[in-house]
This record gives sequence, structure tokens and C-alpha cells, in this order.
Amino acid sequence: MDRVAKIFTDLGGLFCVSLESFLKKSKSIRAFIYDWDGVFNDGTKNENGSSSFGEVDAMGTNLLRYSNYLRHGEMPVVAVMSGAKNNLSFQYGTREHVHEVYFNVKNKGLAFDHFIRLHGLDPSSVAFFFDDVLDLSLAASCGLRVMINRKANPLFKAYVMENHLADYVTANPGGSSALREACEMLIGINGNYDEVVRSRSTFSDSYAAYLREREEIDTRFYTWDGESIVPVNSPQRIS
Repeated sequence: MDRVAKIFTDLGGLFCVSLESFLKKSKSIRAFIYDWDGVFNDGTKNENGSSSFGEVDAMGTNLLRYSNYLRHGEMPVVAVMSGAKNNLSFQYGTREHVHEVYFNVKNKGLAFDHFIRLHGLDPSSVAFFFDDVLDLSLAASCGLRVMINRKANPLFKAYVMENHLADYVTANPGGSSALREACEMLIGINGNYDEVVRSRSTFSDSYAAYLREREEIDTRFYTWDGESIVPVNSPQRIS
């Protein structure tokens, strides 16, 4: 664990709690929630108001999910939660068979409450990847929090650290494979990085079994209708 932690601190990553505390938190994780803007990208919007994702980060999230699957023998629950509508998040969510995609939910605490009730989760079993102010109510509730760094917001970073709202801050910013960094760090801290890479690269029986189970998950979409979190069949049609 110390060797892995040093690799990431040498890179510029910052552990905001002791390594012992971080490892204890990570061992309890059974679910992952990802913010979208600023996490999978640098937050830049296209002419349709959407933002993109990169395959390097997408591979990281898949490897992390598989790592957790190997450690616990069951599929971890995964969600994307955004305060905006991002069509490419729908594409990512469907392709990667995440369990839920929440969009246009400004109060992410409401989405989080819906998510943990839906799956019967303890908040301490959820890891959250975030980058900005709208994420803090959710960060305050989760068991493990990874903040995607940006040099442009030193006061915000200080606020997050002073209020104990992050357990790790990445060296890289969103749009520069920060999410891949965070995923590799978590896999490495939990001690099965070599097994995960070897199994994925050879398409082992274990990875094939994981993939079959993952592919059976039908992604569900939810949004805020002004009164409650509601399911959506065709999110692309929602303005």
C-alpha cells in the first residue's frame, strides 16, 4: 500500500486522510458514483450543451469495477449523477451498463438518497468522484470521496480539505485522464492491480464471467421533475 501511495503522491496526488483510514474506507466500497462535467472531461460544452468522455477514463472505470467484483465476488453498483443533461453520458452509461444515470438534478443529495434506497446501500459503502460546488452535499454523505483537481480553484480545494469533504485529490485535472488516475490508485491500494490487468488483457474466464453479468444490466435513467426523482424512458427527448 505504501509503495502504491508513493507512486501517486510523487505524481502530485494528495491523500487527505491517513493511508490506514483510506484503506479502511476503500475496503467497504460496494458502489461507485461519478459526476460527469469536470470528471470525465474538463467541463467544456459543445453547441448542444453536452460534454464528452475519453476512452482512457472509461477503461479506468471498467477496471475499477472489475477489481471490486474480484474482491467481493459480486457486481458493484454504478451510477452517473449530473446537474445537467449530457447526451454522451447516456451513451457511456448504456455502453458500460451502469445501473443508473441521473441528469438535470441540481440537488444531488436527492439523487443520492434515491440511489441508496433503490439498492439498499449504506452510504459508507459508496465512493464518489467529483469536482465542484454542486457535488458537496453528496460528498458529505459518501464513504469515500475523490476530488478531481484543478489549479484554477485553490480556494475551493482548500475549502474541501478544511471541511473534510475529500479523501484523495488527483494530480491531474479533468480532461487529462484524472479519472483514470483515481481508478488506478484505488485498484492499486486494494492490492489486485496486476491481477486485474492480466485478467482483462487475456480475457480470462473470470473477466468473461464479469462481462456477461455486466452486460445483463439495463441502464435506468432518472431526472428531477420539480417535485421528485422520476424515471425517464427517452432521456434524449428531455430539454
